[in-house]
Amino acid sequence: MANVAVVGSQWGDEGKGKIVDWLSSRADVVVRFQGGHNAGHTLVINGVVYKLSLLPSGVVRPGKLSVIGNGVVVDPWALLKEIDGIREKGVAITPETLLVAENCPLILPLHGAVDRAREEARGASKIGTTGRGIGPAYEDKIARRAIRLCDLADEAVLEDKADQLLFHHNALLRGLGAAEIDKAELMGQLREIAPRILPFAAVVWQRLDEARRAGKRILFEGAQGALLDVDHGTYPFVTSSNTVAGNAAAGSGMGPGSVGYVLGITKAYTTRVGSGPFPTELTDEIGNRIGERGREFGTVTGRKRRCGWFDAVLVRQSIKVGGISGIALTKLDVLDGFDEIKVCTGYRYRGQVINHLPAGQSAQAEVEPIYETMEGWKESTQGARSWAQLPATAIKYVRRIEELVEAPVTLLSTSPERDDTILMKDPFEG
Repeated sequence: MANVAVVGSQWGDEGKGKIVDWLSSRADVVVRFQGGHNAGHTLVINGVVYKLSLLPSGVVRPGKLSVIGNGVVVDPWALLKEIDGIREKGVAITPETLLVAENCPLILPLHGAVDRAREEARGASKIGTTGRGIGPAYEDKIARRAIRLCDLADEAVLEDKADQLLFHHNALLRGLGAAEIDKAELMGQLREIAPRILPFAAVVWQRLDEARRAGKRILFEGAQGALLDVDHGTYPFVTSSNTVAGNAAAGSGMGPGSVGYVLGITKAYTTRVGSGPFPTELTDEIGNRIGERGREFGTVTGRKRRCGWFDAVLVRQSIKVGGISGIALTKLDVLDGFDEIKVCTGYRYRGQVINHLPAGQSAQAEVEPIYETMEGWKESTQGARSWAQLPATAIKYVRRIEELVEAPVTLLSTSPERDDTILMKDPFEG
């Protein structure tokens, strides 16, 4: 049996929540390995809607071990609030069912203050951050001044690290004309939260190794998407972590050989939230129609998503860079009723045809999509659970996507409901 990593192949919001939930019913352990509470997953189970940010999608299923790996930056206040919200819906979450890596860096209130102050100072050059402190927390991790979960149990270390943090961040806040952080207030917040969050702390790498040796099925759950990867995405309009499947190993404390099958969640069209290049963006009535039919609003932010045609160039690039074995195509039903559907097969850039998105910021903004036009379908695909229930032109669209992205469609999702899924290959079978 193969372990499975689930990652987004576009700019996030591809419908990972439903697919991860579908797979988690067959997994023993579900692991988050990067990102913070800027990520959002919506699950619909027996008519009950669960909106998760930090918690792995496996928490809503009894008998599953949920793990937040060391690659995640954890806001302990946000995590406990999310736990309380899920408990109110009847889901039991305890230190036996949820483990948080003891070496996780923490997102503190000061990180959000810095995040928002910097974004405001950028003016028209805003990156589009959620303002929740994810970027500054990762910066502190790389600069070796982060307060980690295990530090909450060591008062002397906590005091010293707080001094280092405030020396750096208060200088920045002063320069931006923002209010500085009071050390006594910060220490009081940390002392108050410590006994509530520390019971979840665990030696995650060891527990995962035990699970692997026992033959348990492990599901690695990524957040955001490959095009938001800090190295391989549309930099600087990206998130602050590596979102590709290669980080599932480093972000959980397992070797790369443990990752197994990589499933890339891929929307049947394209969306992104916030600033940054978007070659196939539609700002006309068609774009509005896609957004309304797909209910394209952010789970975490509520922001309206930008919408456009499917970009095979970008998805193919994500597949190559991220080692994606096969894709799960979602929201096919949103395209029902269109007379014609376009797919981007290449770009024009300064008079040349290219088959990849360049790394340069100006080049990314200048590329123009080359479209292939396909016949649409009038019949509904919503709720289809077999190929026989799909219109012939819809099947043709799916097959053409497979050709263009050079990877097979492993799963096809036709509604937010968990069982409205067509399975071509079981990722756990490798």
